[in-house]
Amino acid sequence: MANRQRVLLVDDEQDFANGLARLIARLFPDVHVDVAFSGQDALEHIRKQRVHVMVTDLRMPGMGGMELLRRVMETEPDVSVVVLTAHGTIETAVEALQAGAYDFVTKPVEPEQVARVLRKGLERARLLDENRRLRDLVALVGESGELVGESPAMQSVRRTVATVAPSDYTVLIRGESGTGKEMVARMVHRLSPRVDEPFLALNCPAIPEHLLESELFGHVRGAFTGAERDRKGLFSIADGGTVLLDEIGDISSNIQTKLLRFLQEGEVRPVGSPRNEHVDVRIIASTNQDLEARMASRDFREDLFYRLNVVTIWVPPLRERLSDIPLLAATFLARASRELGVPQRDFDEGVLDHLMRREWPGNVRELQNYVRRLALFSRGDGITLDAVQQAEQSESGAPAALCVPSPVAEGEVMPYKDAKASLVESFSERYLRDLLESTGGNVTEAARLSGLSRVSIQKMVARYGIDAAAMRANGS
Repeated sequence: MANRQRVLLVDDEQDFANGLARLIARLFPDVHVDVAFSGQDALEHIRKQRVHVMVTDLRMPGMGGMELLRRVMETEPDVSVVVLTAHGTIETAVEALQAGAYDFVTKPVEPEQVARVLRKGLERARLLDENRRLRDLVALVGESGELVGESPAMQSVRRTVATVAPSDYTVLIRGESGTGKEMVARMVHRLSPRVDEPFLALNCPAIPEHLLESELFGHVRGAFTGAERDRKGLFSIADGGTVLLDEIGDISSNIQTKLLRFLQEGEVRPVGSPRNEHVDVRIIASTNQDLEARMASRDFREDLFYRLNVVTIWVPPLRERLSDIPLLAATFLARASRELGVPQRDFDEGVLDHLMRREWPGNVRELQNYVRRLALFSRGDGITLDAVQQAEQSESGAPAALCVPSPVAEGEVMPYKDAKASLVESFSERYLRDLLESTGGNVTEAARLSGLSRVSIQKMVARYGIDAAAMRANGS
């Protein structure tokens, strides 16, 4: 019961309220429906119990629906309020929308209208709850953002890291590019007894082969042209700590041989020096290469592989942890907001669904850069589908097509009516935003150009959360 969404009906006509409650319970069997017969009773109920959608009559003795709406908006602005109004009081309904109501339903109520409005209100409530949950989780993750995710795959990675970290065993981290292998390595170090000692990372392919040996082992003065003084290598500098050899699969056979000797003996010999030096360094290696294939082609030494592969941690690609995308995106959005010096934002309806349907060949790194673009192109308090289109167009140079809901989801065919309604909603919001952009937020002119009534435009503006006043202020 605690996880079910709740609808509160408020109407002084008890027979009508109970009948509407039965209708909603039939339309939404997973939703808990409560009834209040006065505005004061409704406020008491909301103080004691989380309410996702409130459906209230406007005309009630004592506290009317408009006053109830204003008081609820002051204390619980996340409640989606739907007002009930007779056909002759549409102007009052529009006033309610301007005061914060989510939508309105005319009396006598039609089941299809009630179903459509409540479905949207419950979805808005679900999105607000999800954004709140993500914000709380982002706060728990903190600045480091290490190994973000709640999926079984990431829980398994964290358990492995926690098990491996206290030892001094060599670790081989494997996974596709952009999955966060360096983040895993840093967490191994952070949870190890070496946490207070250096952690140094080296991207092996970034260093030319003739310099890599010196970078790792150091050199003495005069060892080669340009060696004007002694220089410590990475292993010596990190003595007592941890070294990450990133993309180990790309090093040459010559460096492989010398690295193997270091792993066997724990000693380094600087280039040009006749003496070995003992160092105490934990080695973590990472790769996106198929090392087994490279061993088969004799491009990678088997003995080195088995020295490195004491413990392997596989980091899953993003396609195998899709349920982590909302939390990852929220974490990256919080970080991007700080980078841009703007207030924290949330994702508008449909954006997270789009991110979860999109392909991510670059994995977590691609998602992070994508969210940075969204933060850059967003205006206002939320990340909208408009920002998605602009971000994707800036990336490709061509207009982007948003992913539309598939008629088949999780093996079940979406009813034609629901699929059509979803597409119509997406089109309507896109059309209205473009229309108001072209009129600079002028609702009257938008109504004239579109052929819709001014009341219809105002109702849609409230439903989609469009800030027409800001468009007028910006002159856009």
